[in-house]
Amino acid sequence: MTDITSKKPELLAPAGNMEKLKTAFHFGADAVYLAGKKYGLRAYSDNFTPDEMAEGIKIAHSLGKKVYVTLNVFAKNSDFEGLDSYLAFLEECEADGVLISDLGVFAYAKSRCKLPLHVSTQANTTNAFAVKAWRDMGASRVVLARELSLGDIEDIHAACPEVELECFVHGAMCISYSGRCLLSNYLTHRYGNRGECVQACRWKWTVREISREDNLPVEEDERGTYVFNSKDLNLLPYLPRLIQAGVCSFKIEGRMKSPFYVATAVNAYRRALDSISRGEFTAERVKTLMSELDKASHRQYTTGFCFDEEQSRQYYEDSKAVEEYKFIAVVKGYEKGIVTVEQRNRFCEGDVLEVLSPSAEGSFVVKNITDQVGYGVTVANRVQQTLSFPCPYPLSAGDILRRKN
Repeated sequence: MTDITSKKPELLAPAGNMEKLKTAFHFGADAVYLAGKKYGLRAYSDNFTPDEMAEGIKIAHSLGKKVYVTLNVFAKNSDFEGLDSYLAFLEECEADGVLISDLGVFAYAKSRCKLPLHVSTQANTTNAFAVKAWRDMGASRVVLARELSLGDIEDIHAACPEVELECFVHGAMCISYSGRCLLSNYLTHRYGNRGECVQACRWKWTVREISREDNLPVEEDERGTYVFNSKDLNLLPYLPRLIQAGVCSFKIEGRMKSPFYVATAVNAYRRALDSISRGEFTAERVKTLMSELDKASHRQYTTGFCFDEEQSRQYYEDSKAVEEYKFIAVVKGYEKGIVTVEQRNRFCEGDVLEVLSPSAEGSFVVKNITDQVGYGVTVANRVQQTLSFPCPYPLSAGDILRRKN
């Protein structure tokens, strides 16, 4: 059996905007994936202007990290207008790869640029023959469909060891096969396969099968049943097995999630991978890190299709995510025992705040809050106000303070 402690898989994080990109890198991501204002499947994320993208890639490379750009819409003819110049721009910025799902876009990019081509999960790749076909067309990496089992992944890697395999390990799941859904388009005219999904599957539904003699709806309780509402994926305890199976890049979902979510998830998975490399990935360590993941917004967790055993993948209780902790402030600086922060949610003197940092752990009681001109503040309720107060931990810019709900 291969020694997994010698392998260094990539931790790949979502970057819906510049703040999330910086947050992901601060908390230990090796790479991020992001989109410009066109061609990506998160049209309602902030996304990046050309200048922001160039800056983001420059920041990443200065840190020895990577940026992958999504071009994963299912394209219409009109989408190819301007694609030449966009690909040229990405080459000029030295993007580390582009994620593509549409076969036409893939062939077009292959003929017009030298960027590394990655196949998006939206392309629905579920077998070794498809991976080989993408390889023969020029793909260096394939993001596998979420519907694969661990055994499927092992078989694909054994058949195509030269192709990098990336898979999702954490975040929201789509009830439709690899996200191919027309529900949003049908109900709201927002086309999910072009990045505009309204997440109609998260609504409260009562389903009626028309040929049933009793003509009763399928119901779980008086609120209806969330038959389309998937639990969130969480494969942190199984990272060693995924490494052994041949996965080289672990991907966290969430370009539309908050910076707090990105920080929490990346921090937990970074610590997990570092523990694996040190041979310290114990049951107690897993328990601690799973508890950490609970502190960010999430639904009930599932291992998805990774294992063959029967399990419920739908969240029948509600469509809303729960959040055990609130994002209170982001650290801007620390000097002589005083932390300076940018406020994100209301807090008061006497609150107990917890540190979220790559280098520090702990909590403390907030006392003696002052604003930028030195006036005392007892209730911090102005969003993004700069505030200072004593803190017993030597924090760094980019660290986060949170409070238990």
